[in-house]
Amino acid sequence: MTAVPAERSHERVSRIVIAVVGAVAVAVILLGLVWRLRDRSFGTATSPFVSGWLPQVDPVGAAFAVAAGVVLVLTGPRLAAVRWSPPAIALALYVLALGTGLAMNVAREGITGWTHIFDLEGGTSQSHAINEYLPGLPTLENGIANYLDRFAEVVPSQSVNVAGHPPGPLILATWLGATTAGSLAALVILIGTLCAPLTYRLAWTLSGDETIGRVAGLLCAASPLTLLVGVTSFDYAYAAFGALAACGLVARSWRWRTFGLAAFAVASMMTWALLGVGAWAALVVWQRDGWRKAAVIAALSGASVALLQGALAARYGYDPIGTLRATEQVYRDSLAQVRPYWFWLLGSPVAWGVMLGPVIVAAVLRGVVARRDAAVAVAAVVAIAAIGGFTKAETERIWLFLVPLACAAAAPYLRRPLRPVLAFLVAQALVVQLLMNTVW
Repeated sequence: MTAVPAERSHERVSRIVIAVVGAVAVAVILLGLVWRLRDRSFGTATSPFVSGWLPQVDPVGAAFAVAAGVVLVLTGPRLAAVRWSPPAIALALYVLALGTGLAMNVAREGITGWTHIFDLEGGTSQSHAINEYLPGLPTLENGIANYLDRFAEVVPSQSVNVAGHPPGPLILATWLGATTAGSLAALVILIGTLCAPLTYRLAWTLSGDETIGRVAGLLCAASPLTLLVGVTSFDYAYAAFGALAACGLVARSWRWRTFGLAAFAVASMMTWALLGVGAWAALVVWQRDGWRKAAVIAALSGASVALLQGALAARYGYDPIGTLRATEQVYRDSLAQVRPYWFWLLGSPVAWGVMLGPVIVAAVLRGVVARRDAAVAVAAVVAIAAIGGFTKAETERIWLFLVPLACAAAAPYLRRPLRPVLAFLVAQALVVQLLMNTVW
């Protein structure tokens, strides 16, 4: 008898929270617009977004993008209901995410849209490519062991993205022979697309409902963040590493938790941001199983990272503390200097949330009001990151690792009607792609 009134109360509070958050987001966006009209800047082209106004259309590419979006919208609800085995569902999600992502990124400039961010000879894109990873390859000419030994020392001389991350990305690219713009883009896309099936597995683990897992995988495949920023950014691959670690860390089986700890340690070598996955997992376990088990997960997560970093230090001379200090200094000397904390305190989560998809954000907020583990944990990590000022702007890319976690949290509220949700997300992605230069 009390369940229905409680549900209605949650819905009322949810509507208020969503309205307030929406109003704040609009206010932040309007403030950024007014500042720009006054020829002032918060450090990005269209604050709080990093993208700039630049309409561009490749007619054939746009047709492919529309067709792929229609396929995702029409087949998504069927995939959520069809009686297929989990491996078949995971493969279908991968194919849908891959096809839609590739198609969406030819809508502006054809197939060069897949590689332009890494292409050092790409004309107008070159100014962005010099900040990416290929300029850092010469530092590996004397081998990976030497690279690890000297990494902390060479950080200040590296391109922005190499300096802003641990040594894992270029080691991975070198191991796999991804040393050109095309091969590096292929590596990013093929690994990053795993986000959709991994989100499926993660949401299923969290909810115990396989159908909710399917919905979460579809949301991840359709989110404008994964479609636009993901397919053309190394952070897409980072998100897959993070989602893999998350699947293990929140599992109830210690066998899978051990796997998650190992995956988390490896993920920590890709980007410092993925340490947030460990915090998210500890918060989920805390709410679900109590603080003692959460403390164990947190301690083991820290120990797994320390063990791997310590092993690399002992074997190759890698200096993780020196690397972190050098990276922090590079960040302090970067555009962060002209990005005021007071604006980006709200601007960072607003930009990430809008590009994630307002419908997904609204569902996560409903979960927060209902005190669902995954939703509360996502909101907490976003709040901590924003308050800490770890990243000011560019969160559309830097917080890409949170997309699988957010989609898993939102899925219980977006099961029905699913088709309009997918249509909204895909349409948003296409409009942004054609009207804005999203950089990545």
